[in-house]
Amino acid sequence: MGLSNRRSFLQSASALLASTAFPLHSQARETRSSSVPRLGIVVQVKRGGSSEEVIKHVHDLGFPTCQIFFDELNMREAQPLLLALKKYGVEVSALSEHNPGPRIFDFYRGPLTIGILPQEHRRARIDALKLAADFARTCDIPSIHTHLGFIPEDPNDPTYPVAVEAIKEVAQHCKDQGRMLLCETGEETPITMLRMIQDVGTGNVFVNLDTANLILYGKGNPVDAMDVFGHLVRGMHAKDGLFPTNPRTLGEEVAIGTGRVDFPALFKKLKEVNYDRTVTIEREISGPKQTADILQSKVYLQHLIDVNFG
Repeated sequence: MGLSNRRSFLQSASALLASTAFPLHSQARETRSSSVPRLGIVVQVKRGGSSEEVIKHVHDLGFPTCQIFFDELNMREAQPLLLALKKYGVEVSALSEHNPGPRIFDFYRGPLTIGILPQEHRRARIDALKLAADFARTCDIPSIHTHLGFIPEDPNDPTYPVAVEAIKEVAQHCKDQGRMLLCETGEETPITMLRMIQDVGTGNVFVNLDTANLILYGKGNPVDAMDVFGHLVRGMHAKDGLFPTNPRTLGEEVAIGTGRVDFPALFKKLKEVNYDRTVTIEREISGPKQTADILQSKVYLQHLIDVNFG
């Protein structure tokens, strides 16, 4: 399906949503084979917010799963989350953790602020990821998820073994808790991520394929990346974007179907590796347009799941 056809499909999807006024809720909750991916969304529990309201939002949009991030993660949040998940029949596929400290997503300040490589925040972020693994075990969440940072492309770079040891410490704690560590794509090339996972070597480190990030960072594209690490993909952010043209800033994130991600080709690759986990929609804007774009994407992506997985 070419870009023009994808746009046509999204226009049709928008019309369908307008005419049906959310009967998609029941469709999203139909019992599916374990080999068929399920849709979800990325959600955040902000300071002063509650798991109840966030999980209710996931339910109200008709999604059976989500990836969740807490602005302030602590074990006191576990019981309210468990109660909300049971109440609304929602599952959490991964717990995201990125704190503490700032994260600036560009090419100059990004390497200094993102992930566990920046020395200023390394120990605190390792400890936060360990706490996330403990929380995930308590809440029966299979994975924790994070941006590890700009892993060096050159394995001879002196910061590369530092990164590997830091990741190994987190990964081993996750393994002790029976959890997977999902590494979000973007800041490094696919082959660098593969090398890092192999060098960590704990057997529980996998890829969270953000379909736009490889493009936004100019590191490749998700379809070709599947040839490198497709067998390691255990999570996915469905997102679209444009390649960077300013060497200081990332490319632009856009609505699914309007960027450079070839979703039809990608879903064929996912089928080839028997991907059976979640397809988690991420739209990095706010307000009514975010909801509208998510609901359009829901129809489009469900169509691709149905076509490729039956």
